[in-house]
Amino acid sequence: MTLREQNYWLTTVEMPKTDRLAALPESVDVAVIGAGFTGLSAARILARQGAEVAVLEAESIGWGASSRNGGMVLTGLKLGANKLISMYGRETTQRMYAASITSIDCVEKIVREEGIDCDFSRCGHLEVACKQKHFDDYARQVEVIAREFNHPLRVIPKSELSEEIGSNIYYGGMVDEVSAGLNPARYVAGLARAAQRVGAAIFENSRLHKMERETRQGLRGWRLSTSRGSLWAKDVFAGTSGYTGTATPQLQKKIIPIGSYIITTEVLPEPVARELSPRNRMIYDSKNYLYYYRLTPDRRMLFGGRAAFFPENEQTIRKSAEILRQGMISVYPQLRDTKIEYVWGGTLDFAFDIMPHAGQMDGMYFAVGYAGHGVAMATYQGEKMAEWIAGGKNDNPFASIPFPGAPLGLYNGKPWFLPVAGAWYKFLDWVN
Repeated sequence: MTLREQNYWLTTVEMPKTDRLAALPESVDVAVIGAGFTGLSAARILARQGAEVAVLEAESIGWGASSRNGGMVLTGLKLGANKLISMYGRETTQRMYAASITSIDCVEKIVREEGIDCDFSRCGHLEVACKQKHFDDYARQVEVIAREFNHPLRVIPKSELSEEIGSNIYYGGMVDEVSAGLNPARYVAGLARAAQRVGAAIFENSRLHKMERETRQGLRGWRLSTSRGSLWAKDVFAGTSGYTGTATPQLQKKIIPIGSYIITTEVLPEPVARELSPRNRMIYDSKNYLYYYRLTPDRRMLFGGRAAFFPENEQTIRKSAEILRQGMISVYPQLRDTKIEYVWGGTLDFAFDIMPHAGQMDGMYFAVGYAGHGVAMATYQGEKMAEWIAGGKNDNPFASIPFPGAPLGLYNGKPWFLPVAGAWYKFLDWVN
C-alpha cells in the first residue's frame, strides 16, 4: 500500500447522518459551537435535561482534533504537582487533579451507557524517561502525587523496562494504571449519536461567521450568523479548541493552535506487536518536544509528535511523515523495514499557562485548553459546562483559575511565534 495522507481512524467508522439541507431553527435554548468531544458531550447532557440544542459545526462531526488524536485517555495535567500547588494552592490543585481522574470515569460511563463500540480499554499509560535526570524525577513525582492526591503511580527501573516496552533507549518509566485507550473516531461518532437520540440537532457545514447580543421577546440572548443561515440562542457554549476562529475573537486570543502529526504502520504480526508493547500501554516520552505512541486495536504502530509546530496543511503533513518515521525507528529499530500506510495532522489548543480553562467570557460559555489531554478532559468539561448552563451548578475547578492571555497583549490569534517556540523547546530538551 502506498502512503496515504489520510486519517487512519476515519477508515474504521461511519459517522452519523445529518440533514445537510435542513434549515436552522429560528431559535434554540443553547447553541453549541463545535461537534467534537466538548460540544457533543455538552449537547448530550443539555438535551437530556430538556433544552432545545443546536450544535453548529463548521465542517463535519468530529472533523477536528476529536477524530485526529492518538486515542489516549490520560490522567493528570501537563504541569507537575509542585508547580500546580505553587500556582493555585493545595486545595484547588487537589480538586483539579481529582477532576483529571474523574474524567476517565466520565468517558468509561458514557461508553457503557450509550453502548459505544470504540475499543475502550483501561490499559494504563507509560511515560518513558529520555534522560537519567528525568527518571530521577519520577520517584519525587510518585511521592508527591501519592501524598497530595492519593493517586498511586509506579516507577519502572531500566532493568525492568523490557516488560513494558520493546525499546532499550530509555532510562526507565512511570506507569499510571488508570489511563485508557480508545478509537477516537468511533468514540466521537458514538457521542454524536447519543446526543441525537436525546434530541440535540447537529448542523454540519455551519461555520460561525458572527455573534452579537440580541434581545428576543424580552430575553437577552445571541444572534448567530452562520454559513447556513442565522438563529437566535438564549445561551452559547463554545467548544472549539484549536480550531477557535475569528467569530469568537476574545477566546481566540487566549488559545495557541499547535500542530500535532501522526503516522501509522501496516498491520504488524502479533509477536512483533507484543514485543513492541507487551502490556498495550499508551506511551509518551519525557521531552517537551515529545513523541507519543501506541498499538491500534488492529495491531498497527501509531506514532505521533510535534513534527511541526504549525497547524496542519499539505506541506507540513508530508514533511512530518519522514520526520516521524525516523523518530519511530530511533525508538523501535526493529520497525526499520515496516511500511508506513497513513499520515495526518491535527491542531491542539494550548493556553498560555498550559492549563484547561472553562467558564464565561463576555456572557458566552466556553471550555478549551486541553494541551493534548483532550479525550477525557473535553468530555468532562462538556458535561460540567452543560450542568452549569442548564441548572446553574458550577463545581468545575477549572472555572475558578485565572485565564491569562499573551504577555503585553502581543497576540491576535495568529501564532506568529510558533517557530521560535518550537526552537526553544528543542533547546530545552537538549540542555535538560
